[in-house]
Amino acid sequence: MNYIEISLWKLAIASLLMIINIVLSLVFKLGLARNLVIATIRMVSQLLLVGLVLEYIFNLDHPLAVIAIALFMAGMAGAAAVRRSNKRYLRIYVDSLFSIISASFFVTAVANRLLLIEPWYDPQYVIPLLGMILGNSLTGVSLALNSFLNALEDKQRQVEGMLALGASRFEAAHDLIKDALRTAMIPSINAMMVMGIVSLPGMMTGQILAGAAPGDAVRYQILIMFLIISATALASFSVILLAYNSLFSREHRLRLEQLKTK
Repeated sequence: MNYIEISLWKLAIASLLMIINIVLSLVFKLGLARNLVIATIRMVSQLLLVGLVLEYIFNLDHPLAVIAIALFMAGMAGAAAVRRSNKRYLRIYVDSLFSIISASFFVTAVANRLLLIEPWYDPQYVIPLLGMILGNSLTGVSLALNSFLNALEDKQRQVEGMLALGASRFEAAHDLIKDALRTAMIPSINAMMVMGIVSLPGMMTGQILAGAAPGDAVRYQILIMFLIISATALASFSVILLAYNSLFSREHRLRLEQLKTK
């Protein structure tokens, strides 16, 4: 089975569908027309550029090139996760970057061994796998940070009251950590619940369109979902603990003065 090639003129015709969104925005005065145009131009230009870069890396077939693009992707994901939060503290970028890199690289390495990718740096597999894992880890880290940092500010008196009564810093923060981790995990769990019934996942659909047998595409998608939810959990838990360690002193005192609103 062969996939159907999409030419640039076909993309140009498909782009005309965006006029529907722009017209709706103008008619109902949603104020989104300008953002839609900018988003469309950015998406197209960014994806075309990525396509050229990946084609170069695929042809180069060198481990250093794959590692370099992987670190770049992870760095962008770590920064994007922080930008989605309205709170800041001194080490937030470092904590986000460490959490996303450690979780995503570990899970991608597991996938590498499960799929027996040879060579281990084969960009055809490693880069798409890492990209999917990073995208979901980014969302998890962002939700975890938002939930934990906002809860610390909202429940400052409660937390400080528990500390004053002799609770350890972990006891005082335990419920907030639990709620933040739950918040980070809910989107992935909800997606798993309806997968195959309400929605057909992107990777599975892409493989089928590219000519893969449906059974093979389904097995790939199941594996990917296990990887994604594991990476999301690891990255979210890691960033929450790092934030907790930054905002609570070893003397069991809440250091909320370090927390700034964007």
